[in-house]
Amino acid sequence: MPLILDSSPSPSPPPSSIESSPATLRRRERNEADVVIVGAGILGTSLAVTLARQGRSVILLEKSLKEPDRIVGELLQPGGVRALNELGLRECLEDIDAIRVKGYEVIYYGTEVHIPYPANAAGDDNGRRRGGSSGAFDGENPGVGATEEKPLLRRPEGRSFHHGRFIQQLRLAAMREENISLIERTVTGTVKNDWTGQVVGVEAENPKNNGSSNSSSSARDAYFGQLTVLADGYASRFRKEFISHAPVSKSKFYGLELIDADLPHELHGHVILGDGAPVLLYQIGTRETRALVDVRDGTSTASVANGGVKGHLRNVVLPSLPKCVQPSFERALDEGKLRSMPNSWLPPSTQQVPGMVLLGDAMNMRHPLTGGGMTVAFNDVLTLRDLLSPENIPDLGDTAAVKRQMRRFHWRRKNLTSVINILAQALYSLFAAEDPQLKVLQRGCFRYFQRGGSCIDGPVGLLAGIIRQPFVLFYHFFAVALLAIWLTLCDSPVWRLPLTLLESSGVFWKACVVIFPFIFSEMRS
Repeated sequence: MPLILDSSPSPSPPPSSIESSPATLRRRERNEADVVIVGAGILGTSLAVTLARQGRSVILLEKSLKEPDRIVGELLQPGGVRALNELGLRECLEDIDAIRVKGYEVIYYGTEVHIPYPANAAGDDNGRRRGGSSGAFDGENPGVGATEEKPLLRRPEGRSFHHGRFIQQLRLAAMREENISLIERTVTGTVKNDWTGQVVGVEAENPKNNGSSNSSSSARDAYFGQLTVLADGYASRFRKEFISHAPVSKSKFYGLELIDADLPHELHGHVILGDGAPVLLYQIGTRETRALVDVRDGTSTASVANGGVKGHLRNVVLPSLPKCVQPSFERALDEGKLRSMPNSWLPPSTQQVPGMVLLGDAMNMRHPLTGGGMTVAFNDVLTLRDLLSPENIPDLGDTAAVKRQMRRFHWRRKNLTSVINILAQALYSLFAAEDPQLKVLQRGCFRYFQRGGSCIDGPVGLLAGIIRQPFVLFYHFFAVALLAIWLTLCDSPVWRLPLTLLESSGVFWKACVVIFPFIFSEMRS
């Protein structure tokens, strides 16, 4: 029987006819459904709702229905807001004190550049909309001063929020669906057909039995579906079983929650660049601001001898922040609630195990610097909504048909996800520059942003999930590299020009070394 979320109001009870429907009885009495989804997070919950609205019977399993408390997954880019709207889940952004996000402010050694989300980057009708029109997707800023005669340019917006509040809203949306049973269980393994190797479901145990063997609830349950979706997040317990390569993590984000922080530019994310790794600042509530500090493994100033990570934050990071932010950052540091998350890279892959698919962060991760994870997840659900629709796959038990559609899924998602994956990794390499060549590229990147126009509209449109053309990313990345080389040549005295040309070739080679491995990883199947 579906469980009610802890500390959340119960949705309206379903009609009695629903309680006695064959699909409901099958889920409740026999633990059987069309689809079993493991993980009621961003992707798992939205996919459950989407499939349920297509008439599929869904069992959604989650190890804990308490509100999650995480320091990432708090910024939804405009491309994610659009996907959320298309999935019919826009209401999940309501009543959680979500903050509008209009773009970014990049601060490079104290010099600021304003990077708004681009107008006319994603709209139909060439991005122009009449003042009286109401057709813009939610999350867009309709602008001001529009009239029937005067068209206006659309500027999309993102949203930032407390991750846990947003997850609870998604789960409530799932609980309102008659075709979903949301159940609190810890999944311990998959159930396979011994003859064919097909995954037919999962084994799970009740996390509330506390190991007691005297209660009937201590027995393990099995849940069966024609299709099993494993979406159990970045720390997936199933990844090793079904994917040959492991995530690579070379740094962590350490997070603080600042209260009443005075940000340089309200309603914008902030990226602070200097001698160390990047620092992110963005509001997650009316009074709360998230500070994320990237700390690479082995950072000497974060060693125990130097006071650990807190010593690094106080002695290195705090002085590099804008003066207006320093008081709230120091107060949060003094309160001592410091949490961390690994920053991982895991290229996407297809799985050929019949009856099962691995999705979300369990299958594909990128550095959270660009805040693209949820945008990827919601757009993946949109793609799956089409590929796995009853019109395309009447019977999810047809494993050959499902595998064909999942191969199509792997390539169809590339226009968006390859852009977000490659951009996140390449941009982090530049923003966390550790050698002279990367520092040259970092400076070139900032000077590129300062040029304005298409030099900011293109990159931020890619980051926002609005521009979905990998070649545009390739173009801007090497435009940054060439500008960095040009600036180096301009700064060089004539007598040093031969050596500078040699150094410039090294910078170009470094740019290739940064981006091409990630491009090749996206080209693999």
